[in-house]
Amino acid sequence: MNPIPDDVLRIAQTDAAHALSGLPQPFAVLFQRADVSVELFAPREIDTQSPHTRDELYLVASGSGVFVRAGQRTEFQSGDLLFVPAHVEHRFEQFTADFSTWVIFFGPEQPAATA
Repeated sequence: MNPIPDDVLRIAQTDAAHALSGLPQPFAVLFQRADVSVELFAPREIDTQSPHTRDELYLVASGSGVFVRAGQRTEFQSGDLLFVPAHVEHRFEQFTADFSTWVIFFGPEQPAATA
């Protein structure tokens, strides 16, 4: 397994998509440094992700669909930016076959709230 780069000048979307196409999971981690991680995510038919322990930004690279965050629904398209706080339920629905999005995890890991 190749180490994840922590000092890159540029990540081309075509190179990222090529790296992703050879993986069994729908995401490729492309960059990690301190408290920032960058991935390309392209769910296959159904988005099965669950809430994460860090805040995240999605920058839609291609395609369109519906994004659901904590029960709120919004349409999205290429070029849109979406935000999800840590531990919040979210998913992509009704997305086109060409849908892919950059995912930027940032900030420290946040423990789940206890009851």
